[in-house]
Amino acid sequence: MTPTQDSGLVIVGEPDCCPGCCGALFVDIRRAGDRVLWSSWKNTSSIHAALPDDLHFDAAQYGAELARAAADLPWEEPMDTVARLLGRTLVDSGWFEGWGCVLERVQASREEPCGVEGQFTQERRPGDHPSRFSYELPVTWTEPAEDQALRFAAAILAEDPRSTAEQWAD
Repeated sequence: MTPTQDSGLVIVGEPDCCPGCCGALFVDIRRAGDRVLWSSWKNTSSIHAALPDDLHFDAAQYGAELARAAADLPWEEPMDTVARLLGRTLVDSGWFEGWGCVLERVQASREEPCGVEGQFTQERRPGDHPSRFSYELPVTWTEPAEDQALRFAAAILAEDPRSTAEQWAD
C-alpha cells in the first residue's frame, strides 16, 4: 500500500507457489484520519492458525516508513531489480486486462538459471477454472537490470501475452 492509497487488501505472507494454490496471509489496510489500521486478517492456508489483533499506526510515520522502505534498494540483486521494474511496467500498462487476463505476480527466481518468473491467468466464465500462464525470463549479471527489464517488457507487450507464455495446469 502506498502512502496515497486509502485502503486495500494486501498479501503479507505467501508460499513459493501462489496464493491461489497454497493460500496466503492477507490483511485489510486502510487509512482513517491520522491513523492507519491493519484489520480483518485472513489466512487462506490454515483456518486454525491464530491471527493477529488489529494494528494501529500513526499515518504520518507510516507514510514516511513506506517511502523510506521503497527507496532502500541496495540489497537488490539483478533479478530483484528486473522483477520490480518489469512488474511495475506490466501493471502500469494495463496490457493483460486488454486480453482478458490478470497479472498475478512478477518475482525474482534464484533457482539456476537465475531470473524472473511471471504468472498470469485468463479469466473464464463463472465456475470455470482460469487458464494459467507463466514466463521464465533469464537475467544476467552483465547487462544493466534496467535494460533487461525494458527488453522483457517490450517483448511481452508486443503481442498477445498468451502466445509467448507457457500454459500450465493446476
